[in-house]
Amino acid sequence: MGDTVSNKRLKVLISAYACEPNRGSEPSVGWNFVITMAKHHDLTVLTRKNNKKIIEEYLQRKPINIEFIYHDLPKWASWWKKESRGVQLYYYLWQLSAIPLVKKCNRKSNFDLCQHLTFVKYWVPSCLAWLNIPFIWGPVGGGDSTPKGFLRKAGCKSRFYELTREFTKKVAVIDPLLRFTAQRCSINISVTEETSQCVKKLNRKIKTKLMTQVGITSEELTKIDETIADKKTSDNTIFLFAGNLLFLKGIHLGLNAFVKCEQKNSQFWIVGEGPERNRLEQLAIEKGIYDRVHFLGQKTRDEVWKLMKTADIIVHPSLHDSGGFVPIEAMSCEKPIICLDTAGPSILVPDSAGCKIAVISKDKTIEEICNSMNQLAKNSQLRQKMGESGREYVKEHLLWQNRITKFSEIYLDITKNGEARR
Repeated sequence: MGDTVSNKRLKVLISAYACEPNRGSEPSVGWNFVITMAKHHDLTVLTRKNNKKIIEEYLQRKPINIEFIYHDLPKWASWWKKESRGVQLYYYLWQLSAIPLVKKCNRKSNFDLCQHLTFVKYWVPSCLAWLNIPFIWGPVGGGDSTPKGFLRKAGCKSRFYELTREFTKKVAVIDPLLRFTAQRCSINISVTEETSQCVKKLNRKIKTKLMTQVGITSEELTKIDETIADKKTSDNTIFLFAGNLLFLKGIHLGLNAFVKCEQKNSQFWIVGEGPERNRLEQLAIEKGIYDRVHFLGQKTRDEVWKLMKTADIIVHPSLHDSGGFVPIEAMSCEKPIICLDTAGPSILVPDSAGCKIAVISKDKTIEEICNSMNQLAKNSQLRQKMGESGREYVKEHLLWQNRITKFSEIYLDITKNGEARR
């Protein structure tokens, strides 16, 4: 099938550490990107050996013209990743250990260009930087930080995570291998302006472009349309949060706002699991709202869509998500979303599809989330209008087939302009 921009099919090597069918988060980014891009260009995809079984089972059912090559560190190194304790170190070493493999692949296939796709983080070097061909670095994120003053009263583990993350970003600036990656790339694609600024500290002459890393397929949209919401037993407003129960997701801000909400018969559904659950339950008890807050646990993606369609308003006050699927899924379900006007959600959610809360101070943020809750709970017409606007925005800007067209334009651009068979 020819490209919508040009009929020229390019030979492209993609590094996608996370890349699995029928998954959410980063594996979904890797998988949906490559299967959609394969309609336009000839792809070879480097991913983990751990992904091989599920990928090959999928390809037996639905063959796709993609060559997958698999790489992992020796088995004795796998203990680093158990319970996520050393996944960042494992990933760093995975990239470096893959350099001989990608060089060998390039000698064999003579690729037109290469692209680093996942993980979507800027502070780890990419094995593809060592190839003498045009190199697209991104989409990458991770440059966003928890707003000042928002770490007060955070648990020890959450505080340690956030401080370690900030330390990692500062150390990354002096990593010679990361700086080499930034020097070698033909163009960097950052998912937020904050990430773009971090990347420019590595190479002030770098070419950067802002683009989100997430999208949704037309098949997923159809499946959402076919999902039937549960019938509500009353007219009471249902607020819903979906995601991992982590401090950075800002669920505590949503609960504190819910305490002050005028809709005293409303409910707050929390979908997901994570280390913050006990603290959140304790917060709900202390604030006297535990009987109206329902912790629903982990759900499948289909179940989340059903719950979203049953709910009235999606609350997603994440502090520094680079992207996130919840805003896209909320808009796809035609639900208004309350989010912070920072990082990925700020870019993903248009003003017409929800309430974006300016991050000034913790107390002011909670107050404004509460005001938005009250405004949307009282106005069903506004909820409907925002929901319809969000759905149209997804169809126009966030369908994978439309997003891939933009990436394909970048492919053709950097090869047409002679960027770099160096």
